[in-house]
Amino acid sequence: MPSDDLNAVQSMMQQMAQSVIGQDEVVRTLTLALLCNGNVLLEGLPGTAKTRSIKTLSQVLQAGLGRIQFTPDLLPSDVTGNEIYQDNQGKSELQFQPGPIFNELVLADEINRAPAKVQSALLEAMEERQITVAGKTYPLPPLFMVLATQNPIEQEGTYPLPEAQMDRFLMKISVDYPEADAELAIIRMLQTEEAQEKPALQMIPQSHIFAARDAIQKMQVSTAVEQYVVDLVMATRLPEKFGDKLAHWIDTGSSPRASISLHRACRASAWLDGRDHVTPDDVRSVLHPVMRHRLIMTYDALADHVSPDDIIDEIIQQVAVG
Repeated sequence: MPSDDLNAVQSMMQQMAQSVIGQDEVVRTLTLALLCNGNVLLEGLPGTAKTRSIKTLSQVLQAGLGRIQFTPDLLPSDVTGNEIYQDNQGKSELQFQPGPIFNELVLADEINRAPAKVQSALLEAMEERQITVAGKTYPLPPLFMVLATQNPIEQEGTYPLPEAQMDRFLMKISVDYPEADAELAIIRMLQTEEAQEKPALQMIPQSHIFAARDAIQKMQVSTAVEQYVVDLVMATRLPEKFGDKLAHWIDTGSSPRASISLHRACRASAWLDGRDHVTPDDVRSVLHPVMRHRLIMTYDALADHVSPDDIIDEIIQQVAVG
């Protein structure tokens, strides 16, 4: 029998899927990232429900939502907050005013439009779950996730994310436009909402998320599956051992953080499917979003229009389960 926690999380996903039509991968990956206490980089064209997906998630969980519109003139204090002088019984004292990062869910819109200092401020929040301002450290909420977005076709006036920051994202989702039938359903749904007939959402207590995280953390993984996780990552570092294609395509492989993220995500995937054990299929099901932003490709691969997903498909073909 599925647990109450699993039923609650699946109900959350169903409600998100009804609001974000035709983007099932976005819904599942956001859920996995939340269960893993991770962050998501969402690369998609305008109008693909990036903002709507995290808004719906915040409504279902009754979670605070902060939105940061990244621009070239953004300052780190615009993200983290700052100390300002305030009057306290006739005395001026420095008091900390929290920024939008102090929310449970944070939408970092067009993250690659901000300069390096701002991205560094976000990096500490993503990795350490805390913010340091003027030498003082402030913890972030226990339920915390950054959903950062970037536009894949608009590169003018952008600052490419450094590899160290890309590595901090548990997963990267590549979002395409919806299919024709899904788009028709979107039009009809929005017309209904404009008529103020938006269906009420069933609120899910956040305690179910924390209980799920605890169960996922304690889930045992067999030695064979763990070795499979490591072998998949090692194939990016030693591609010449796994065929000429990979050696020709991969310039620099993934860090140990990739193995950690893959191990965590496949456990979450197994739990979400109602199982207490991890299979190789669980590993393969999360491999693309976990790995696609952690590969540095060769010039030849870029010139041949080889995508990270093409490389991951080849890795799956070449690496056997022990």
